[in-house]
Amino acid sequence: MEWTIIGLNVLYAVIGVILMFLSYKIFDLLSPEINFEVELKKGNIAVAIFIAAIFIAIALIIGGSLN
Repeated sequence: MEWTIIGLNVLYAVIGVILMFLSYKIFDLLSPEINFEVELKKGNIAVAIFIAAIFIAIALIIGGSLN
């Protein structure tokens, strides 16, 4: 019984990480005018905060839907 719960939690975590990655890639494709990787390498703090906010928002949506 306990192993089933642990296994399901691990499965949900893996699904969440995969969905986060896919969501970021889709967002990156939908905004072609901004190259986030180049801006981050240049040290653009505003882009870093924006991407962090996007990750938090996506995580809240995915976390709510998995529970």
